[in-house]
Order: sequence, then structure tokens, then C-alpha cells
Amino acid sequence: MENKYITLYNEILRMIEKKELNTGDKLLSEKELMEKYNMSRDTVRKSLNMLVQDGYIKKSKGKLAEVIDKNQFNFPISAIKSFKELHVGVENKTYVENLEILKGEKDIIKYLGISDDDEYFKLVRIREIEGEKIIIDKDYIPRKYVSNIPLKAAQNSLYEYLEKELNLKISHCMKEITVHSATNEDRKLLNMKKIDVVVVVRSFTYLESGELFQYTEARHRPDKFKFIDYAYRKI
Repeated sequence: MENKYITLYNEILRMIEKKELNTGDKLLSEKELMEKYNMSRDTVRKSLNMLVQDGYIKKSKGKLAEVIDKNQFNFPISAIKSFKELHVGVENKTYVENLEILKGEKDIIKYLGISDDDEYFKLVRIREIEGEKIIIDKDYIPRKYVSNIPLKAAQNSLYEYLEKELNLKISHCMKEITVHSATNEDRKLLNMKKIDVVVVVRSFTYLESGELFQYTEARHRPDKFKFIDYAYRKI
């Protein structure tokens, strides 16, 4: 049975996709949503927060939630989420550009903290959202942690394979965000239009044991993303 907050999420998403709610339209208040769908305040807030995180609405204190333009996608900096998890409800495709076993690249050895003789996977995937190729994901994973990456897993969800099939416990991640001039590879693989820069997110992901098991370089076309984070004041 579907959780109540997912039911409300899907109902509001359906209204947005069917143009029953358009950019700039206000949603019902939390109290009105509670009464209409017979849900608790916590359930309603969980649904709305998911819609905020996925880039469909915005919330401001003391104001009604508002539908926003989906041409830009929210990219939660502090979350460890797969591409598949981030873009539920949005037309998207993944193309595997390259999957090979390598060793000896100096920069990758340094990033992964491995020796010259250690083998690692290099997985390059192109992410297409709503018909436009706008992300290049390059993942590097030492073979001492993952002996094989099936093509189907690379096309579908790598994290789903790592966690459910290999039972790896992914713990935390450090991210570095910079802006670079677009390379010839960026122009070849992405629909860059007249854009000359890309936003590069470098991620270092660790297992519960504290071992670095993945280095990722994700190259984003900057006009399609908002990089967001949530900060909490500690007193």
C-alpha cells in the first residue's frame, strides 16, 4: 500500500504535469490539504518538502507554496542520491558512453588513494533530461571493492546495484563544486548550445568502514540546475 505522503506527492505532481497547476499558481494551505486529503500536518509537510526538493514548488515562511518553473532542476548538494532517485517523475535517460577497467592514471590514483598497480572501473554516462543531454557523469571505482559492473546496472542505477546486490554500505560524501570552461568533450557529448562553461561537481564517497570507494566527476550544463543546500543554525 502506497504511503500517504507519496499519494499526496503524486496527486500534486499529476496536477502540475496536466497543467491543472501552472507556474506561479499557489497550492492550498497546509490546513486545507490536511482537511481535503484527511492527512496529518506531518504527512502534508513531508509531501511538500519532497516537491520542493524535486524542484516542483517553492515554500516561503508565512506564504502558500507556489509552483515554479521546472526548466531548472534542484541539485541537493548535501544529499547522496543517484540520478534515478533525483529525477523521479521527470523524463530522463542514461546513456553509457564508456565502461572499462584501467590502472595507472596519475590523477585518479591520487583521488582514490590507490597504488599504480590497482585496477579501477571508469564509467562514463551521459544524462538526458526532458530530451536534452546536460550531464556527463564520470565514476571511478577500485576493483578491490567492486569486481564487476554489469552494463544493465550502469544504465539503470549503479547505487541500487551496489547496495542491494553487493550489500555495500554507503555512508557519506565530500563534494567540491567549481566552474570550468567547456572542453571539446563537453561540446561533443552535451547539448551545450552557446554555453561556454560547465559546473563540475567532484564527489568523494565513503563506505561505513571509512574507506573511500568512489570518485565522481559530474559535468553539468549550468543553465539547467540550481545547486541547493539546507543550513541549520546551532545555538
